[in-house]
Amino acid sequence: MGSEYQGQFEQKFEEGKAAFDRGRYRQSISLFEEAVKLSAGASRRGGEAQLWLAMAHQASGDLPTAKQICRKLVRHPHPECRKQGQQVLEILQAPQLTRPKEWLTPIPDLTDQENTKPTTPRMARRRRRLPEPTPIQFEDTRKMNTKDNGFIFAAIAFLAVLLGFTYWLS
Repeated sequence: MGSEYQGQFEQKFEEGKAAFDRGRYRQSISLFEEAVKLSAGASRRGGEAQLWLAMAHQASGDLPTAKQICRKLVRHPHPECRKQGQQVLEILQAPQLTRPKEWLTPIPDLTDQENTKPTTPRMARRRRRLPEPTPIQFEDTRKMNTKDNGFIFAAIAFLAVLLGFTYWLS
């Protein structure tokens, strides 16, 4: 594969992964398909692109195509691609568990709406009115006992005696 094709492959492959991560599975499928065409199918990177293509098909709901791609990957020349293809195929062939409807939350498909402008104007946000702060009320110091009770002098004297006694013992 020439360096020109290699650069195009890397670009399509990375764009496909980014689209997949954003949930744009149809877009990622077309990007991965282009990357697979640009790659040497028997290479490790070609196998990775095919694996991502299978996962994109699975995510978009096209399970038969995803299984078909994984079956091809099981016969891939690169051992890591074979192993990963086998693992994904086993997952895809596993029996689907039925879940009660109350466990599921439907997520609408917004892929068609991503480039359209909203049809209704946005509602103006109302500024939330903050409550007026209550003024700080200080306590009347005339009602407090502010006379010194001599505790600080007693504590200093005790410490001085304690330090003197420690010095005398050493």
